[in-house]
Amino acid sequence: MRITLRTLGTLAATLLVALLGLSIGVVPASADPDVDSIPEARARLAALPDTPLVASSNVKQLSANPSQTGISGCFLRSAPIFVTSGLDSLRVYDVRDGAHPKLTGVLPSAQFENEAMNCGERTTANGKRRFALIGVDLVQASPDDIDHLNVGGGELVVVEVTDPAAPRILSRTPGSTSTHTVACVKMSNCAFAYSAGDSSGTFSIFDLRRLSRPREVDANPRKAGIQPFRSPTAGHKWNFGGGYGNHTGYNGTSIWDVSRPTHPKLVTTTGAAGRGADPKYAGYNDFIHHNSYRPNPGRFRANAKPSYAHGNVLLVTEEDYEQTDCTKAGSFQTWWVKRLDGTRSAIVPLDKVELSDLGNFPLPQGAFCSAHWFDWNSSGIVAAGFYGGGTQLLDVRNPRDIRAYGHAVWGASEVWDAMWLPVYDRSGHLSGRTSNVVYSIDLVRGLDVYVVDVPGDGIGATPTPGVTRGTDSPLSLSSMLPAGLIGGAIALAIGVRRRSRPRPV
Repeated sequence: MRITLRTLGTLAATLLVALLGLSIGVVPASADPDVDSIPEARARLAALPDTPLVASSNVKQLSANPSQTGISGCFLRSAPIFVTSGLDSLRVYDVRDGAHPKLTGVLPSAQFENEAMNCGERTTANGKRRFALIGVDLVQASPDDIDHLNVGGGELVVVEVTDPAAPRILSRTPGSTSTHTVACVKMSNCAFAYSAGDSSGTFSIFDLRRLSRPREVDANPRKAGIQPFRSPTAGHKWNFGGGYGNHTGYNGTSIWDVSRPTHPKLVTTTGAAGRGADPKYAGYNDFIHHNSYRPNPGRFRANAKPSYAHGNVLLVTEEDYEQTDCTKAGSFQTWWVKRLDGTRSAIVPLDKVELSDLGNFPLPQGAFCSAHWFDWNSSGIVAAGFYGGGTQLLDVRNPRDIRAYGHAVWGASEVWDAMWLPVYDRSGHLSGRTSNVVYSIDLVRGLDVYVVDVPGDGIGATPTPGVTRGTDSPLSLSSMLPAGLIGGAIALAIGVRRRSRPRPV
């Protein structure tokens, strides 16, 4: 979600409460107070009776983990660890028992918004080093780093999580473009990361080879100052895989060759349809392409029929969070990637669904119900957050015909992200398989865990074997930089700052 604020002081007060360790509830209008319809819709949602879970028969809740105003999360690759980001903190969970994640460490850190928590790792002479990247979109402060307060955003923060019990801020660096989201090009060896970028069509690349001293890469060293890179699809989120990067934003989605991370090469785009300018494909971008994923990118076959086996199907969330009509508030989409040879506009639409098309949400009007973050399961089922529309499961096995598969919806809830729990092997490393367990990150409820009867595994709504091992013993991970949290109060003196909402360009 793109954020603008009419009154930053209100938010800062809430952040201060979080930093002082006080209990906080839902932050009113945390999404976009500049747009009256959103807080009104959220207030109506929160005013609904405290209803029980409404779920399809193929979905069961395994556990609820409240207390964080949750926004985003990421799994580590070489350890069964889940890192979440919220308005009030960064939290680290032991997920050896994936049905019941165990809170292991907390870094009080008030940030807005860090909408896409991103995990990275690095192998060093002393062992594995693990970290998370916070993209400061507007404001960030932490008692772990009391000398530094960010009001205005445009900064990348590296948080050490090598010791999961003691997450700590390791370093920071400014960026010349929006850090609304930040993503590692390669999570297993996160040496470079890309920023969301701005609506003007620029983005930043960060060099993380020295984690203690990250820096922004200069796109044109011959010109004075730091020059950002340019993208035709403006900026919201980078998603990487198979040596390619998908850049979603105001003008749709572009695909890049990132085999040389500091010299990205544009391959193709979603063209007029992705810009919302093709009358044949109305509604494919009413505001922004939010995030994306292309399964099996290494198997790409040019000009082959759309198939996940061919690596030529692109999954996209289109967000339009100002729109409160759930028939057009923000859709989930499939696109056909015809070529990756530099041909312009070689990505064409296949299908899309709005929340109302799924037939399980009771408020077709006046709700906060855009599609948001999603995650793909190799069974062909996508788990997606639809804000007030809850956790939705979409059957995308036929990319030309997206269908509802299941759902989990609460009365007072706001799901920002839904992720499939990966399967870790006995050594604690990712096995390459995805379980049938979904983690839903909720701004109201915190973290909910569900199990889904996915097609093809033959086990029904029972967690995938291997994801519910016991956790009586402490999580043993080497820690190269152990550190505790620094307590104390922070006095905030934050004035009012306006930021106009960028429009599609």
